[in-house]
Order: sequence, then structure tokens, then C-alpha cells
Amino acid sequence: MAISKKMSEFLNRASWIRKMFEEGARLKKELGPENVCDFSLGNPDISPPELFFTTLKKISSENPTGVHGYMQNAGFDRCREEVAKQVKEFHEIDIDKNSIIMTCGAAGGLNIIFKAILDPQDEVIVPSPFFVEYGFYVDNHQGVLKTVQCKNDFSLDLDAIANAITPKTKAILINSPNNPSGAVYSDDSIRSLAELLREKSTEYKKIIYLVSDEPYRRLCFDGIKVPSILKWYDNSIVTTSFSKDLSIPGERIGYVALNPKATEYGSLMGAMILANRILGFVNAPALMQRVVAECLHECVDISIYQRRRDKLANILSEAGYEFNMPQGAFYFFPKTPINDDKKFVDILRQEHILVVPGSGFGAPGYMRIAFCVADDVIDRSKEGFKKAMKKAKGLLN
Repeated sequence: MAISKKMSEFLNRASWIRKMFEEGARLKKELGPENVCDFSLGNPDISPPELFFTTLKKISSENPTGVHGYMQNAGFDRCREEVAKQVKEFHEIDIDKNSIIMTCGAAGGLNIIFKAILDPQDEVIVPSPFFVEYGFYVDNHQGVLKTVQCKNDFSLDLDAIANAITPKTKAILINSPNNPSGAVYSDDSIRSLAELLREKSTEYKKIIYLVSDEPYRRLCFDGIKVPSILKWYDNSIVTTSFSKDLSIPGERIGYVALNPKATEYGSLMGAMILANRILGFVNAPALMQRVVAECLHECVDISIYQRRRDKLANILSEAGYEFNMPQGAFYFFPKTPINDDKKFVDILRQEHILVVPGSGFGAPGYMRIAFCVADDVIDRSKEGFKKAMKKAKGLLN
């Protein structure tokens, strides 16, 4: 075999998101984009803020010496200084540039974290449903992803997490607002999780890290705020990106923030900076570091996503779907009316609606609907969702 057995296996279970996105591209070519409702990919369609473009033009026209050269692997000092100010504001902790590493998006951030902390067969616990790539990221560094089910409303099940922790546990990974459920874990649940991890760290005489993946932090609705893990737990690490709040996912720019109170802070910071280099990232994109440093307080218009959420909620509710209202991000995660989520996703595909089966997120019997799409796509989906529900009910009778 020309490729490794592991990659062959990975290809066979590769991301359902990409599979449905590719099917959407095929249908749009065959039927015309105006006849397809593609909710498969979390690719923000809102344009970045105007300041992003003006800053990009200004900085790209400048030509100081060495501006496109190598830099410290952690990133430009000025960018890290500005990011540290934002982290201090968001997380209510005292932090400076020395705790910040600029990364190639949140995915790059997670990979340098796991490279730094995982030994072979170390376990990373993640609440389910979870972002589909987490298993691959953990496996990249010889770890094992261990899933625990959330409660029915997608809140954290602390008893389940406690039961899942073993001497092999190295980290708990959370994602809030959550992809795919749109849930935001409450401040009470984060504080309780922090207390649990302190108890388990003492019991097993080892460090258990709390890692938070936060690219949707600023995309919250109805006045909801995302609580800080850095505030409540010392051995904590946050990674995020500007992909969603600045609407620039293709630019691959984000950062890691390490709690300054973390045990063995210096060696962990050094390991992550080294990982940034030896994993092949070397450093985050130089141009984007300079741009985002001047755009940190900018954000896309979240009211657009909230309006779309409310519009799609009305459509799904009228058609008879069961769902929890998303508190953040830009996804619905309703139950499928039949147990076989993949089969129901195919029924929707026949109505030219593309969504992703929940099985890909560790939650069979659900489906993810990304509403980061134009309003007319949501409007056109109404009859298709109704027809698909009617077909599903016919199968149950």
C-alpha cells in the first residue's frame, strides 16, 4: 500500500462536513446554486469588518526591513502584547505577551498544545457532541480521545466527566460556544469542572490540564457571555482564532494563551513554542499578525447571525423538528425524526438541502445545520425541511 494504514483508515472515516460540502458543490453545478440549500460548512459568509481591509491595505503597502522574514516562533512582540490585553479583558486575569503564542488558527493552537503535553496513550477527555477533527489532532501526538456524553440540553455532565477521569487522563478539552450544538457552558459548570480537576489532580498526583477551544467566544446571542477557564483554574490553556469574529478563516491566524499560574509554566511555554516550530508552522503568518494587532476590538455584526438563527428556528419549529436553541456559534443541532441520522440527511439531500449527520460529531440521531449562509438560502429551505419531515414520518408509520 502506497500510504500508511492509519491514513487509509482516516480517509475512510474522513470528515462528514467535507463530504457534504463536496456533495453540495456537485449539486450546485448540476442544478444551479439557486436550487440548493447548503448548510454543510461552517464557513462564515459575512464580510470582515471594514477596518480589516483598510488595515490590510495600509500594512501591505509598507516595506520596513525584514517585515516578511522569520521572527520569534511565538510571534511578533507587538501582536502578542495587543492580544494579551484582549485576553486580560475577556478572562479577567493578569497576563502579558510572554504567555501568548501566535498560531496558525485554533487548529494550529490545539496541535502545539497536544504536542507539548501528551505522551503516548495519554487520554484527552472531550464532551460529546464535539468538533470532528479533535480525534485526529489528539492522534497526531499519540494521544487517545475519550468522549463523554453531555446532558440532553448539551450542558456539561460533570458526573460523567468525573467517571471518565483515570490515571491516563492528561487533559479535558472543551469548546464553548460549542460546535455543533451552539451550547455555552455556564459559569457555574466551569467553576465546578475546575474544582473537580483540582480534586482529581490531587488524587492522581498529576497535572490534569483544562484546554478550551474558543473560536466562537464572541459569537453569542441574547446577551449570553462565555465564562473564563483561565479565571477559575490554574492549569488551563485557551486557544482561539480570528476565523469567526473577523470572518477570516482562510487566513489561518489565532493564538494560544497559557495561564501564568500554570504548574511548570516555563517548560510548558517553551514546549509549545518549540512545537510551533517543529510541527512545521514555524510561526503564524507575519502579515496577518500585523493586521489583527490593529483589529482586535473589531467584530462582525453578530445581530445578522442572531436574525438568521431566529428565522431558521421558526422554520424548524413549524416543520416539527426538536432542537435546543443555540446560545452561540452558528449551528443548529436538532434531533433527526428517525434514529438513522445518515439516512435522514440523505432524505434532506433529495430535497436539495445539505446538512451534516450528527454521527460525525459523536452524536448519532442528530444533524448539524450551519446557518452562516445568506438569508435567501434559509428562506428557500422551508418547504424542503417540511417535505423531509413528512417523508420521515411516513417511514415510521
